[in-house]
Amino acid sequence: MMIQVTPNLQAEDRGGPAQPLLVVRNLKKYFPVRGNLFSKDKKFVHAVDNVSFSVAKGKTLGIVGESGCGKSTTAKLIARLIGLDSGKMVFDGDGVAEYGGIALKEFRKNLQMVFQDSFASLNPRLTIEQTIAYGPTVHGVSKSEATHQARTLLQRVGLAPEQFASRYPYELSGGQRQRVNIARALAYQPRLVILDEAVAALDKSLQAQVLNLLQELKNERQLTYLFISHDLHVVHYMSDEVMVMYLGQVVEKGPVDRIFNHAAHPYTQALLSAIPSMDPNQRTLKPPLDGDPPNPINPPSGCRFQDRCLKVMNKCRAVSPSLTFVGLGSEHTVACHLNEVTQL
Repeated sequence: MMIQVTPNLQAEDRGGPAQPLLVVRNLKKYFPVRGNLFSKDKKFVHAVDNVSFSVAKGKTLGIVGESGCGKSTTAKLIARLIGLDSGKMVFDGDGVAEYGGIALKEFRKNLQMVFQDSFASLNPRLTIEQTIAYGPTVHGVSKSEATHQARTLLQRVGLAPEQFASRYPYELSGGQRQRVNIARALAYQPRLVILDEAVAALDKSLQAQVLNLLQELKNERQLTYLFISHDLHVVHYMSDEVMVMYLGQVVEKGPVDRIFNHAAHPYTQALLSAIPSMDPNQRTLKPPLDGDPPNPINPPSGCRFQDRCLKVMNKCRAVSPSLTFVGLGSEHTVACHLNEVTQL
């Protein structure tokens, strides 16, 4: 008989459903650039620049944007895989580590991450069963109980334990390895799972299977997801809210249907217009954007999208827009001076 292992969410949920699970405030990360011997000025890549957002319990926040916009760096900062320069994180009402709240080890147990490269994420020297059981044993679970949990989770993600438990990563397909990564993340009984392009390397049929599995697990275990992807169709299917990033900053955030049907930022509108259409009459005939993003080492003053925006104004070049609400009583925010004009 299969025993399903589920987290004790009632004991861990201290603030109730109204309190966000994760709150991020003014997150910042600059990477130094190596200069030549005669250069006196230090240069930095503005990877994540003053990013703030929150994620409600049991919801999925989709994060989208071009390559280099800071999506994955933001995820690694939240998971504490890299150190942040400044900013604050609050997890279910408690600060994280140095902020006098939840200890870093406990925080990482509550937060797990699934990466794009399913093979590089697994230890080639460990069997699948050992891979999934390793984490719980580090946190004090007995070896026999951790092994039992590993087999239970393998069964839950659609991999028969008697067939897959003793295999090594190189003996699995990409879709099977990603299911193992999901099972390994669930072994810690987390509350927040970061999915960084978790289905990007899979073909469409396997993508659908893994996405449906993620939705089922979310409902079963009351999980909260941060879902990072370039595929806007997938983001629309998975997300409750969407956050759009451009050159290290948040330019728009709101409920998924609101973003996809009433995008307010020109960059978001350009991203959505690039979605492939099956209708020949609705296909895009010209590129929605011209040029490349500005140099992240020396971003322009004012709006960072100014050089590619068809609606740029003088104010855009001088003043950096802040996130403001679109409409009364709306959860939709956008960082664009055009929104300020329309609300006058």
